[in-house]
Amino acid sequence: MTELLTEKSIEQTLIHCHNAPHVYIGYSGGIDSHVLLHLCASSSALKAKLIAVYIHHGLQVEAESWARHCQVTAESLGVDFRVLRVNAEAGQGESPEEAARNARYKALKSLMAIDDVLLIAQHREDQLETVLLQLMRGSGLRGLSGMPHSIAFGLGVLLRPLLDVTKQAINHYAQTHALRWVEDPSNSSNVYDRNFLRNELLPLLKQRWPQCDKTVARSAGHCADAQILISEQAQSLFIDMLNEDDQTLCISQLLLCKPSLQAWVVREWFQAHNLKMPAQAFIERLQTEVISARTDSDPILSGQGFCVRRYRDKLYCLKDGLLPRILEGHWPLGTDCIELSSGWRLFCRPSSVGISLEQWQSSVITVKARCGGEKIRLPGRQGSHALKNLFQEVGIPPWEREAMPLVFLDDKLAAVGDLWVSAEFYLEQIDGCIRLFLDNENVVIA
Repeated sequence: MTELLTEKSIEQTLIHCHNAPHVYIGYSGGIDSHVLLHLCASSSALKAKLIAVYIHHGLQVEAESWARHCQVTAESLGVDFRVLRVNAEAGQGESPEEAARNARYKALKSLMAIDDVLLIAQHREDQLETVLLQLMRGSGLRGLSGMPHSIAFGLGVLLRPLLDVTKQAINHYAQTHALRWVEDPSNSSNVYDRNFLRNELLPLLKQRWPQCDKTVARSAGHCADAQILISEQAQSLFIDMLNEDDQTLCISQLLLCKPSLQAWVVREWFQAHNLKMPAQAFIERLQTEVISARTDSDPILSGQGFCVRRYRDKLYCLKDGLLPRILEGHWPLGTDCIELSSGWRLFCRPSSVGISLEQWQSSVITVKARCGGEKIRLPGRQGSHALKNLFQEVGIPPWEREAMPLVFLDDKLAAVGDLWVSAEFYLEQIDGCIRLFLDNENVVIA
């Protein structure tokens, strides 16, 4: 007997919508999202705040007619409607499915204000497909937990009110209410992994295990519970090991953990920086080649758009192209900053301590990269000091040293980035100095 789908079936989930300023529904025009829209539009408490949103990927010729169908349907139900056009072209390392999904969620996030709700029509069979796909990819607990019923999304929250509802119940509701929906022809193409599962494998599985969507969803719940418990422990360790100033991990503390727990802490680190979860092989290489490397070595492990390195007792993760390339150039006369690269700028600001303003204004100012062997005499210290030794003294990682701009006044080294000022140009005088500082919004990874 087919389970009946009514507003009461998803009442507990929709209760979160009652205080939301706006309730958006991801509406593709397909049967699942149409049923969800129809259900929600039947609620007098929700109808006034509902907004159906069609994401126009531009990937199929039917997209325009689907958008018109969705608009007509929403208007017939008395629901506001919007179309969001996105660029779903796959980037490097992205599958077409992943690119479309990323573009879709990015567009939907842009709508969300504080306490807004987004409803997505994924159901129990979608959960089954998701878990099986993650299983085929060798995912861990996080992947095998499937899709959660609710997650923070932009400034609001994303809910999946149909996640415990069967596909049969959705079909029955659509037929009972004589709904008209669109059929995406790409759903019949087994080129896509999810379609292959849906069209070829699931019918066979259901012949043998008719309740497999329910039982796999239950297993996903067990995985989610285990994931929460382990994440809580890993999160606690992660907080203890994290250096807040530069978002690095303490290597000596990591080494006190068993390898399996190290891996969880590293995943928490990646999660905190909104990076894609690394594969198990990458984690293992990170543990053997970087975390367990000699303290005087400088191993580099590159990932997708980032690299992991170590220096002394810290584990760093750096975006590719994050550090500036220093090209020799003159500081434009009368300007308060000079552009370096990768979003970096070197500023000068009025100060009561720093480089003499008189000397700054009367000199030809040049910015150069390090060549090696440079020395500087510092205020309050005897003799000249090699930059190499000063960098080591304050713990500047090697890769940052090479990216540190050197500022020359009339071809004399006056400052090393925003770290040191030469004694020859140093002054302490109210309103008589300028101070340098480097600026970049993305100084740390991600």
